[in-house]
Amino acid sequence: MVSASEPDRCSPTSRTPSRLSSSRRSQSHFSSWYPRKRAKLLLSLIAFLAFVFFHNWFMLLRLQHQPDPIPKPTLRSSSVSLSLQVCALLYSYFYLYKIEHLKRLFHFQRKWNKPSNKKKSQKGNYARMLALAAHALAENKREPKDLWQEPFVPASSWRPCADQRNWEPNEGKNGYILVTANGGINQQRVAVCNAVVVARLLNSTLVIPKFMYSSVWRDVSQFSDIYQEEHFINYLTPDIRIVRELPKELQSLDLEAISSVVTDVDMEKEAKPSFYLKHILPIIIKNQVVHFVGFGNRLAFDPIAFELQRLRCRCNFHALQFVPRIQETGALLLKRLREHSGLVGPLDRYLVGPFAESMKEKSESNAKKASKYLALHLRFEIDMIAHSLCEFAGGEEERKELEAYREIHFPALSLLKRTTKLPSPSELRSEGLCPLTPEESILMLGALGFNRKTHIFVAGSNLYGGGSRLVALTNLYPKLVTKENLLSSAELKSFANYSSQLAALDFIGCTASDAFAMTDSGSQLSSLVSGYRIYYGGGRMPTIRPNKRRLASIFMKNSTIEWRVFEQRVRKAVRQTKHVQTRPKARSVYRYPRCKECMCRTD
Repeated sequence: MVSASEPDRCSPTSRTPSRLSSSRRSQSHFSSWYPRKRAKLLLSLIAFLAFVFFHNWFMLLRLQHQPDPIPKPTLRSSSVSLSLQVCALLYSYFYLYKIEHLKRLFHFQRKWNKPSNKKKSQKGNYARMLALAAHALAENKREPKDLWQEPFVPASSWRPCADQRNWEPNEGKNGYILVTANGGINQQRVAVCNAVVVARLLNSTLVIPKFMYSSVWRDVSQFSDIYQEEHFINYLTPDIRIVRELPKELQSLDLEAISSVVTDVDMEKEAKPSFYLKHILPIIIKNQVVHFVGFGNRLAFDPIAFELQRLRCRCNFHALQFVPRIQETGALLLKRLREHSGLVGPLDRYLVGPFAESMKEKSESNAKKASKYLALHLRFEIDMIAHSLCEFAGGEEERKELEAYREIHFPALSLLKRTTKLPSPSELRSEGLCPLTPEESILMLGALGFNRKTHIFVAGSNLYGGGSRLVALTNLYPKLVTKENLLSSAELKSFANYSSQLAALDFIGCTASDAFAMTDSGSQLSSLVSGYRIYYGGGRMPTIRPNKRRLASIFMKNSTIEWRVFEQRVRKAVRQTKHVQTRPKARSVYRYPRCKECMCRTD
């Protein structure tokens, strides 16, 4: 477990001076020295030219008083010619010297400014595309018909049915399972449901899971701070036995001493049920308890028994409900997103419970047409950026900052990067393995045809690079908001310093939206939101899943591509992902619930 006292990121005072900062000091010294040197040279030249011209004028004046009918070259005329030649020669020399000196200065500046020039160049390219997007949006064209829709007929033929059971309750008599789940709220949600399945598989009693403190998320919230504990226990009672704590006789055991602690290092990712039966069940029978620490994605999706897979879906879509405090604030968020229209969306009652109806009642007297809104999940926080191993045109300064972050929060990844030849950032980008930047995300929405008046809710607004990165978004879409814009500081006060609880509000805002756009398919929040919308959406909750590999090849041409061509290619890349898909083998039921274990066909 990560200590709460562990530093969560590099403080500015602990960093050593970067090459970039040293270059700036050197450049500053050079830029102050060069004007002084140039001024001295210019003054010297002016003085010399003044002397030469005065001397020439004096000699010509004397010649005018000594006329000669047959002019011949004399010493005086030779001296004038010589003086003019010397002047021209010196002037030419100075001009060539100046040119050469400026070349050296340019070379010096280019050498030390190379990273920032690269950054400026990329921003310049995006500035061009953003300007084209602004011009296109200003034309106020009609939106494509299918922009706010998914293929209704095939999508609506699936309905939720994970609440159906076909087995007897589990007594949990073999022992107890403890789980301390790592990651953020979404990783922890997956871990909880996997633990429920393992408890049923091993006929064991599940103790209410604990959440590990993370130096990335910095949240001390536990299960009962986010989810309704009583509902969780009661809803799953027909499936497994759940208790709030270990029996007193087991609480004093040193679990490490008796080898009852199992970490993620001790088991492979997405382990099969046979692994648990062979290696974990004997520990439970022997010691009466096993403690999983981490438990990140440690249960396979295939092969697994039908009823166990259905239990997984039942836990995620039915058993986990947010506590009333989160539901109430979530309902307020939805109400303001819909501009107090009084509309109750198709997913609201599953997300905010009884507060959905109260929201409708309070607004009935002043009902008006609801405004549709698009939810955009920008997974562009520093932890994602650092973990991706991609580069985002920040030069040496960015590389040092992200490497320092990896050293603290992802030491294993940092070690792997030093000891193993990994794909380069450009290769990662070309394979679609880099998260979309805010600029790329908003360009994608513009190309898809969302008009300038579209209401956009942005989740994950704590962007790497600061809030200024939202400027490009708001310039194109003025009606872009975050939960921090819609809820007052007083309304958010009880959520301060609890990132998981704030993420729950983002989950509600994204899941209930009329259309949802993800920017990173590997994000757990995007996966859970899209799955929830499939499960309860009835074929009316479209999700935009960009093919990042194809988008990467399009964005690589952003300095030359015309907007019409860009628009066509982006729409084609996204249209190919917008189809009704059943769960592929070994893929997550949380993201792809269209399978016989979770949903039933009506046709």
